[in-house]
Amino acid sequence: MAVHDHDHDHAPGAIEPDRAVHRSVVVDDRPTSGEMVRRVVMLAFGLLQALLIVRIVLLLLVANPGNEVVAFVLGVTDPFVEPFRGMFQLDRIGSDAGSVLDVAGGVALLGWTLIEMLVLAALSIGARRGEDATV
Repeated sequence: MAVHDHDHDHAPGAIEPDRAVHRSVVVDDRPTSGEMVRRVVMLAFGLLQALLIVRIVLLLLVANPGNEVVAFVLGVTDPFVEPFRGMFQLDRIGSDAGSVLDVAGGVALLGWTLIEMLVLAALSIGARRGEDATV
């Protein structure tokens, strides 16, 4: 009776069918530095946009400028609204009750949103496919 050894039936260099090849793949799912910069830019502009919206609402609702929160919001947003004042003949629309539609604030909101889009587009110019966090 002959004993048959299957381990030696293959040609030299052939892959043995009962051996599995194991590979380890390391996936780095941390954001790239470019993505982190874009996230910081989006956060900064998002905070500015939120403050500008709060400013517009506060002025519409005749908020008390002596209130600390109102004074803070108006004080922080004034430098960002200032470049947009005087763009149009109409900067504010007021009512007899004191309510004010801050047209310059609305234009500033639109203007800073467009600037954010340009900054993010500029940051994305060198981004590799799939790296862009703005999509």
